Amino acid sequence: MSTAFELPSLRLDATREEALERASAIVRGAWQSFDRARPGQPVIDERLHELLRAALPGQGSSVLQALDDAAQLLDVSIAQPRPRFFAFVGSSGLEIGVLGDLLASCFDVNLAVWAGAASEVEDQAVRWVSEFIGYPAEAGAFTSGGTISNVTAFAAARERALPGSRRAGMTATPGALYCSQEAHYSVVRSAELLGLGSEQVRSLPVDGRRRLRPQAVAEAVDADRAAGVAPVAVVATAGTTLTGAVDPIDALADVCEARGVWLHVDGAYGVAAASTPSAGHLFAGVERADSVTLDAHKWLFLPKACGVVLVRRHDDLHGALAHEEDYIPHERPEHHMVDITLEYSRPFRALKVWLAFRAHGAEAIRAAIERNLGQARLLYAEVARHDDLEHLCGEPPLSIVPFRHVPADVEDLDEHNALLVEALQANGDVWVAPARVDGKVCLRPCVVNYRTTDDDVRALVDLTREVGASLA
Repeated sequence: MSTAFELPSLRLDATREEALERASAIVRGAWQSFDRARPGQPVIDERLHELLRAALPGQGSSVLQALDDAAQLLDVSIAQPRPRFFAFVGSSGLEIGVLGDLLASCFDVNLAVWAGAASEVEDQAVRWVSEFIGYPAEAGAFTSGGTISNVTAFAAARERALPGSRRAGMTATPGALYCSQEAHYSVVRSAELLGLGSEQVRSLPVDGRRRLRPQAVAEAVDADRAAGVAPVAVVATAGTTLTGAVDPIDALADVCEARGVWLHVDGAYGVAAASTPSAGHLFAGVERADSVTLDAHKWLFLPKACGVVLVRRHDDLHGALAHEEDYIPHERPEHHMVDITLEYSRPFRALKVWLAFRAHGAEAIRAAIERNLGQARLLYAEVARHDDLEHLCGEPPLSIVPFRHVPADVEDLDEHNALLVEALQANGDVWVAPARVDGKVCLRPCVVNYRTTDDDVRALVDLTREVGASLA
């Protein structure tokens, strides 16, 4: 006698409409919360701790309860879209981008190979980003962020400098990368992953404005060539993570052009500001670069993860990454993004960029970046007004303003400012991260949020002084 067993189902225990309505209510409440600063950062209570200690569920439970629990956990997480989140170079969760992620996840398009209209949307979004920053890209792709974008660009540069190295490996001639001593660590990671080696990254001196010195690059490239080392790429950082410095791209392009070396612009944070009236001049020469990277989840305000890598010549990426496999017939070779990217199963990241430009237009996005630039200058001026605050750099080229609290009766200012950051984070009214600039511990606020107001900037200064005085 056989016994019938009912197999577990992956259907929800509530209707789709009920689940969508609950999720929509959570998003609606979050957006309303992000409209203005929230006093304090809620803590994880005992019920949530108990939930997080639970073992792997063997059986399912209420989807509505699970969504409510997720909402509570998210509410006590550090949410970068909040207007007083000044730490790191955050994303601010542009609302149309959230909706774009929802739609992209629902349809689950795979951008590795030709995907119908989605492939055309990605091509168009690449063109729009290129036009926005003034870069004549012939090809490009959306990535998970600046590190993968940089690795992709350097893979193309390595194949240009050392033809055949993608197959034979780094077996004969060593190669080198050249960058500022304040370049992002992803340059070093890229060198390690591509077989160049971290010791082959030339971290070169900066000038008084913390920009890479073109003469130092020229001398390093010439010395390496004379020693039998192949220059793979020069990296111009368009907005360093520490201080927002923009390397002199045009002068570096002169150095690279004269020597036949690939010029890469790492603009993950800052190159979006090339579109603005007040900062556009800092990026002169970007159109001469061989490749450019930009993180749309930084200063195009979109949710993570959404990076873009752009190149002047399509064949550079194709030559470094394309391959033939029986399971990927090349019936449409011009639309097989797997041939110019590192990823196979690629989500439809381009959709949220496409929707952002459709819904808001380039002018509104440009104006929001310009407003953040103005707020950074406001922060710089507010710090200068007070004797107990000290700048660590000059006037900000972009939107990072390192400063510290310097009360007269404190001897160890490094320890004081480290404790100050901890106290501010515990307070939760603003969220700021610590950093070291020229060996000095400081606060390193960065303004890249379209929700941030001038009052939020002033609140950062007031709270820093208030909490700092209580620690002195």
